[in-house]
Amino acid sequence: MALKKGVEIKPATGKLGVLTPGMGAVATTYFAGNLSIRKGLTPPVGSLCELGTIRLGKRTDNNTPKIRDYVPLAEMPDLVFGGWDPIPDNAYEAAVRAGVLETKHLDPIKDELSAIKPMPAVFDQQWVKRLDGPNKKTGTSKMHLAEQVMEDIKTFQAKHGCDRMVLIWCGSTEVYRKPSDVHSSLAKFEAGLRASDENIAPSQIYAYAALKLGIPYANGAPNLAVDTEALMELARENHVPIAGKDFKTGQTLMKTILAPGFKARMLGLQGWYSTNILGNRDGEVLDDPESFKSKEVTKLGVIDQILQPDKYPSLYGNVSHVVRINYYPPRGDNKEGWDNIDIFGWMGYPMQIKVNFLCRDSILAAPIVHDLVLFMDFAKRAGLHGIQEWLSFYWKSPQAPTGLYPEHDLFIQLMKLKNTLRYLKGDDLITHLGAEYYD
Repeated sequence: MALKKGVEIKPATGKLGVLTPGMGAVATTYFAGNLSIRKGLTPPVGSLCELGTIRLGKRTDNNTPKIRDYVPLAEMPDLVFGGWDPIPDNAYEAAVRAGVLETKHLDPIKDELSAIKPMPAVFDQQWVKRLDGPNKKTGTSKMHLAEQVMEDIKTFQAKHGCDRMVLIWCGSTEVYRKPSDVHSSLAKFEAGLRASDENIAPSQIYAYAALKLGIPYANGAPNLAVDTEALMELARENHVPIAGKDFKTGQTLMKTILAPGFKARMLGLQGWYSTNILGNRDGEVLDDPESFKSKEVTKLGVIDQILQPDKYPSLYGNVSHVVRINYYPPRGDNKEGWDNIDIFGWMGYPMQIKVNFLCRDSILAAPIVHDLVLFMDFAKRAGLHGIQEWLSFYWKSPQAPTGLYPEHDLFIQLMKLKNTLRYLKGDDLITHLGAEYYD
C-alpha cells in the first residue's frame, strides 16, 4: 500500500495479546525476558524498540529521542502471552528443557511462566519430521482446524481482556515446498482448506486464521506462509499487516553486516563457506534434509542481492557460496557459526577472513520477536496493511511486494525502518547530506 505522510496513529491503549505458534526455545526465552525486564531484573539488550533512538532534523538540532518515545508502542507490562505447541509443557517447563536460560533467571518468574500453557497445536509430522507430541488438534478438515485456531484466539482475547492481538510464528522449520495452485488465490486456498489439500502446511493454517480475524501475522521461520498470493490477498482484503520471513539472528546477521562493507570498498569475493553447529530443537528439526532446504534457500539469497553480481561481474560474478547446518546435541542452543571468506583486492591479490561466531540463537531471536510484536501492532494502529517491507531489518529473507527485489543490506534496512517512522509522523526524512546543503 502507498504510505501517507503524517498519518493518524491510534494510541496503544489496553492489553496486547501475543500468541506464538510454537512454544520452544525462542518463544519461552522471549516470554521470560519480557517478564524479567518488567521486574527490573535484566536489561532489554538487543531491542531497537526499547533502547534505540531516532534522529530528527539536523545534527545541530540535537533532537534524538528514543524510538518508543517518538511513536506510540505497547508497553511491556501490557503484553499478555500464549501459544500453541504439540509438546504440552508449560512455558517454565519448556524453558528449562530448552536450556537457554539459567535457573537464577527463571526462578524469579517461575509462577508467571508456569501459568502460560500451550493450546493444542495444528501439527502434522509430515511437515516437521523430527518432532512430535501428544498436544495436537484433530478435525474433519484443515478448514475445521483453522476454525479451531480462530476460536482459540477469540477465547484467549476474551479471557485476558486484550484490546489487540498479534501472532508471530516461533515454531520449527517446515519442509521446503514451492507454492502450488492452491496458493494462487484466496478462493482456491479456502477450497483447499475445506478439502484438506496436502500442500497446505500447519503454518499456513495459523496465518489464515490470524488474517481472517484481522490480526497482524509475522513469520519467524523460512516456511512458505504469508508469502503466497492467497494470503497476501486476504491481508489486503482485511487490511492486515504481514511480514516475514525467518528471524535474522546469527550467521546471516554477520553476512548482512560484512557483505555491504566489501561492496562499499569494491573488494572482490571468490567464495563464502558457512557452516553451523547447534543442538537445540531447531537443530534436530533441520537435521532433516527437507527442513534444511527451507533454511538453505533463505540463507543463500542474502549474498547475491547485496553484492549485485549482474552490476559487478568482475568482483562478484563467480562466487562460490556454500551453507551447511549440522546437528550437534552437546552445543544446545549455543549455536556456533564458522565462516571462511575468500576476498581479493588491488591487482587481484587474495585475502581471507575467518569468523567464528559463538552465539546464543534464542538470545538473539528474543529481542527480534519483541520488536516485531510492537512494530506489527504499531503498523495496524497506523492503518498499514499488506507486506511491511520497512521491517526487512529483522528477516533473513525479507518479503517484498511483487516485482521488487528484497533489500538485504542491514544498514539500508535500518535507514528504511527509521525513515518510515519519520514519514508516518510527518517529519522530514534523513538524507545524510552535509550541513552545507541546508539553508
